[in-house]
Amino acid sequence: MSGTGTGTGSTGTGGVEKTIALRREAGSGALIGYLPVGFPSLRESIDAAVAIVNSGVDILELGLPYSDPVMDGPVIQAATQQALAGGFRLRHGFEAVKAITAQVDAPVLVMTYWNPVLQYGVDRFADDLLAAGGAGLITPDLIPDEAAEWMAASERTGLDRVFLAAPSSSDARLAQAVAASRGFVYAVSTMGITGARADVDAAARILVDRLHAAGSTSTCVGVGISTPEQVREILGYADGAIVGSALVKALSDGGVDAVAALAKRLAAGTQDIRNTGHPARQLG
Repeated sequence: MSGTGTGTGSTGTGGVEKTIALRREAGSGALIGYLPVGFPSLRESIDAAVAIVNSGVDILELGLPYSDPVMDGPVIQAATQQALAGGFRLRHGFEAVKAITAQVDAPVLVMTYWNPVLQYGVDRFADDLLAAGGAGLITPDLIPDEAAEWMAASERTGLDRVFLAAPSSSDARLAQAVAASRGFVYAVSTMGITGARADVDAAARILVDRLHAAGSTSTCVGVGISTPEQVREILGYADGAIVGSALVKALSDGGVDAVAALAKRLAAGTQDIRNTGHPARQLG
């Protein structure tokens, strides 16, 4: 079942689902914030990550820049390309995780395409992420039936593994994602690449319902979420809301202070739900 948090071996192990469960018990869900490592610089990316946690983000999603980011929209692509041009190397990802987890208690998940993990070595990657204090991986281009090496490494280390589910996924694929995921299942709100959208597709609500029916106890929605109103909407039926492009754009436009201010506004949306209660949060 998704999000069982049964692994052991790191102080961060199980922290993702525990954090989501605590937010759910408070009458809301978790706010998850994405930022790429190395943008605008390695130091600034670390400072920005710490700042958004201190401004109310519950779980961090750190993206590793990659030369062929098939899922990323223009804002994130531009940021990761700048990071690569600035000299980003995979080791910087582990350095960032270590520096961030030394300053904040929020769980830190790394989002990465699978090829860099393979090139680095799956077991070596898992060991180094664990040593840095990371909570696990989000792997957008890896499906569970091709993930045997990562399943084994994550079982050994206790790291969380987050697989994606899309509105187009069959019931069998959704059940597979639920069974394989630990921490949460990443529900893609809309078909296509990342990027802020005026409306989060209604398909997201149906997808979350289908994932809950498949046994997921921890489902978070990402892609297209950029405003406090959208965060409130998503947390009305999901366990977490993931914001990426809007935070990256704020960091690009106004630096650490701007991204911290946006995180604070987004977190206020979750606080509104906690203060008022939300009928759709009664999930049985």
